Amino acid sequence: MRRHLIAATTASFAMLVISSAQAGSVIEEQMGPYQDHGAGPASPANGEALWYQSSSERSCTSCHGKSPTEQGRHAKTRKPIKPMAPTVNPDRYTDSKKIEKWFLRNCKWTFGRVCTPQEKTDILSWLASQ
Repeated sequence: MRRHLIAATTASFAMLVISSAQAGSVIEEQMGPYQDHGAGPASPANGEALWYQSSSERSCTSCHGKSPTEQGRHAKTRKPIKPMAPTVNPDRYTDSKKIEKWFLRNCKWTFGRVCTPQEKTDILSWLASQ
């Protein structure tokens, strides 16, 4: 019985590590086109500042919460939003099309505009570090 528990725990941990590594590689792949469109080196500090930046009484924290490691809740619908940090939610950054889709929607809703490639690079780098 104990062997099965140890084996299951080890397998679960391995899957988490592999999923986190895959999320990291998708994030890195996503940053390439942003840098091709003018983004400089990623700044996690600037990404964190953007997370908390308020515009028209909205910020990323309005829906995602103060910590990207915790579940958020949509400001209007109250629908739960899974954590943004890949260490907690390894499935979060596995599809570059979804990353771009949600940047488009969320930047427009939060800031009233499309985020710049630099802002996207910075916030992804900060979220990846959480």
